[in-house]
Amino acid sequence: MRARNLALVLGAVGARGSVTRAALAEMTGLTKTTVSKLVGDLIEGGLVVETGAVRDGERGRPGVEIRISGQHVAALGLEINVDYLAVCVVDLARTVRLRRTQAVDNRAAPPVDVIAQLGDLAAAVVDEAVEKGLRVVGGVLAVPGPVDMTSGVVHNAPNLGWRDVPLASLLRFPFPVRVENEANLAALGELWFGSGLPDFLHVSGEIGIGAGLVVRGRLFRGAHGFAGELGHVVVSPAGPPCRCGGRGCLEQYAGQDALLTAARAAPFRRAALNRRAADTPPTSGYVSAGTPQKDAAETPVAAQEKTADSSRATQAGAMQAGATHRRPAETPVAGQKDAPETPEAAQEKMAETPGAIHKRPAETPGAAQEKAAETPGAVSATIPLEMLLPAQQGVSWVLSRLREGDEKARAACERAAWALGVALSSAVNLVDPDAIVLGGIYAPLFPWIGHMVTDTMKARLGQMRGAVPPVVVSRLGAEAAALGAAGQVIEQVMADPAALLHS
Repeated sequence: MRARNLALVLGAVGARGSVTRAALAEMTGLTKTTVSKLVGDLIEGGLVVETGAVRDGERGRPGVEIRISGQHVAALGLEINVDYLAVCVVDLARTVRLRRTQAVDNRAAPPVDVIAQLGDLAAAVVDEAVEKGLRVVGGVLAVPGPVDMTSGVVHNAPNLGWRDVPLASLLRFPFPVRVENEANLAALGELWFGSGLPDFLHVSGEIGIGAGLVVRGRLFRGAHGFAGELGHVVVSPAGPPCRCGGRGCLEQYAGQDALLTAARAAPFRRAALNRRAADTPPTSGYVSAGTPQKDAAETPVAAQEKTADSSRATQAGAMQAGATHRRPAETPVAGQKDAPETPEAAQEKMAETPGAIHKRPAETPGAAQEKAAETPGAVSATIPLEMLLPAQQGVSWVLSRLREGDEKARAACERAAWALGVALSSAVNLVDPDAIVLGGIYAPLFPWIGHMVTDTMKARLGQMRGAVPPVVVSRLGAEAAALGAAGQVIEQVMADPAALLHS
C-alpha cells in the first residue's frame, strides 16, 4: 500500500508540475497526514523538493510548493548505431544534463568490442554526472534491430552484421541496464521530449530505417516486440538486394548510404518542379521544366543497378571518411564563383581528429536552429543542423549541396522521399496513424523531402481516404533514441519510487 501511495503522490506532482500538500491530498484522496509522510519520504530520497510558500486559494497559512527534483536522481540513455555511439544523462525533471557521441564504424565489429567502447564512453559520462551531484540509477541501451525484451538478445541487426547476440549479458554497469529497439525508443523520445502527440508513427532514418508506433500515449510493440521494421518494407520487389535477405527494401532507396550514393552518382536531371508524385519515382527525363531529353526515364531499380558495383565501395569509403567528427558544411557565400567541391574535397576540408568525442551543452533538444535558403517545394526553410551527430557529416555534405542547388543531391532526395512515401502509404493503410513524424537524418532534410513524401501518399491513398495523416518533422533528430532510452528509466522511477527508496 505504501509503494502504491508513493507512486500516486509522485505521479500527481509530476503531472501538475508543482503542487502543495493540501492539493495533493485532494487530488489523491489520501489524508493530509499520509500525504505529508509520503512527501517527506520522497524529499529524503531526492525525488521531490520544496520550492517555497504559495497560497492556493485557502485561508490560513500558505502551503509549501512541491516539485520534482532534478538535482539528485538521473537516468542513462545509451545508443549503438552503425556509425556512432551515443550517451546521455537526463535528470528526473527531464532535463538533459550531459550528451556525448563518438563516431565509430560498428559494421561487422564484434559485439564485445563495441560494448567495451560504449562502456568506456558511458563510464566517463557517469563520472561527470556524479561530480554534478547526480546518482545514475539505471540505463537503457538502444540498438538498431529487433530485441527480445525478456532475454536482451538482439535477433538480427543486419546493418551491424549481428545475429542472435546476447547483448544484455555483455553489459557491465553498476546499475541495471536493459536493451531495447532503437526505433521504439526514438518514438518514446518523441512522445516524452518532443511533440508529445498521443497517436503517431515515428520514422527514424539512419543507415537503417525503423519506425515506432505510439497509440494513445503507449508504444505498440507487436506480439513479439518486433513491430516497426519499416526499412524492410518492400518498395520494389525486383529491386536491389538488402542486408536483411530480401530485395527492394526501403533502406535501399531512402537509407543514409543509399542517399549518399545517389547524390554522388552519375548526374540525374531533375523533372519539372511542379510534377505531382504518383506511382513512379522521380526520373531523369528533363534538363529543366519542359525540356525533354533523349534518354529514357530511369526507375529506382534501374538507377540502383546502374551504380550497384561502384556503390558498395563508395558506401564503405564514405562511412570510413564519416567516422570522425566534422562541423556541418556552412552555406556558401552569396555570389561565390568557385566550382562545387567534390565529396572528397569537402570531407578533407571538414576533417578533424579521428575518433574525437563530440560534446554538446546541456540544452533543450532542438533549441538552436540554422536558417537556410528557400527551395522549390520546401516545407520549411529552417534546417536544424544540430540534429546531425558527428558520424552524419555525410548528410551535412548533402545539405550543403542542396543549398547550392546541386541537381544530383535534389534528385537523390526526391527518390528517397518517393520511396518513403510508398512505404508510408502501406503503413497508413495498415495502422491508420494520426500523424507521421520524421526523425533522424530526415529531420534536417525535411524541407527537401516533406512535400514529396506527402504528395506520394496522397497519390496512393487518395481513393481510400479524404486526407492523409500530416507529415511533420521531429525536433529531436538523431538524439531521439538515446533520450527515449533515458526516459524509460525515468518512467520506471515515477511508476515505482519505493523500489528506488529501498535500494
